[in-house]
Parts: sequence; structure tokens; C-alpha cells
Amino acid sequence: MADPNLAPDNTYFYPNRIGRVILQSMEDIMGESSAQQVLEIANLTHLSRKPAGNLVKEFPFEWVSALQAATEEVYGIKTGRSHNLKIGRNCLNTGLREFDPILGVADLPIRLMPLGMKFRVGLDVFSRLFNNFSDQVVRLSSTDKHILWIIERCPVCWGRQSDAPCCQLATGILEEAIFWGTGGRRYRVEETACIAAGAEHCVFQIDKRPLD
Repeated sequence: MADPNLAPDNTYFYPNRIGRVILQSMEDIMGESSAQQVLEIANLTHLSRKPAGNLVKEFPFEWVSALQAATEEVYGIKTGRSHNLKIGRNCLNTGLREFDPILGVADLPIRLMPLGMKFRVGLDVFSRLFNNFSDQVVRLSSTDKHILWIIERCPVCWGRQSDAPCCQLATGILEEAIFWGTGGRRYRVEETACIAAGAEHCVFQIDKRPLD
């Protein structure tokens, strides 16, 4: 059996800081005891000692995916995916905002933009977090009514097979990032295609108009 403390060969990575954020958010949402149970199911108990909060790319995609699957196993698919969504939303509060000085999300020129422009520019800027600091690959596209957040290399469902989209962690992160970047406006986000369910890419459909 492979040593779970070692990264798999020929894999892709998140920076340690994002891995640490996910683990802390798990504890916040499900409690330390349940989070530990998830680590045990995922065969990742060494992550009880969280990685350093640096930008070194050492947190394998396999670990991210295994945490999602293990949460579903502990709680059942429906409740587990609900928890993964909440964990994603909480990631902004537990550390992803710390990237703001690097990304400039809160820069005054962005804050002064009209809402529609702020919405699109904010997503462009947020995509840099993943494209510049991790091996995740994100691109944006659009239709008349939606902006499409397309993950071409997705850590959340890495190596998984599912009969339905299962990247709730990514959905939650997107929802909260949009809320934060637009100064408190909510937009509907739905994963409409998932690599784990047989699609070429993971596609998240974001309404161009806010819910409120």
C-alpha cells in the first residue's frame, strides 16, 4: 500500500495554503471529531497536522477528491454533498481571502465599477488564484444569460466517478467568492457538467443577474 504521507507520482497539486484552508473549513462545519472521521475514511490521518500555510504546491488533487468522497461516505451522499457545499462557502472565511493582497480583489478601482463589470472582472481575477498558484486550470466563457466557470483540470472530483455532478466544494467557493467580490450580492451557481459524471470539463453556470 502506498504511503499516504507521500504525494502520488505524476499528479497535480494545490498549494499547501489552500489545502490548509479546506481542512480548517471542514473542522468549522462538521466539528473536529467528524472531520477526523473523514480523514480516517480517506486514509489521510496524517492531515490531522495541517500543512503549512505557504504557497508551495504539495497538496495533491487526490487528497482533495478523497476528502469529498469520504465526507459523502460518512454522512451519506445527500447530506455529505450539502456539507461539502458549506465547507466550500466557508473557505473564504478560513483563508482564501488572504490571497486578496496578491490578487487585488479589493482594490478600489474594482470596488467602484458598475455591478455587472465588477462581477465579470472579479471572476477573472479570482480565476488567477487557481491558474497562477495551483495546477487547477480554469477558464471563463459566457452565454446570453450566464457566465460559465469551466474547470478543465479539477481537483474536487479528481479520479472519481459519479452519476451526477459532485463538485459541491467548488460550487460553495464560487458562491461565496462572488458574494464577497460584489459587495454582498448573491448569484445562482449550478454545476451543469462534471468530469466525474463523464463530461469533458466541470462547468459551473452562473446567472448574470443577482438573486436580490
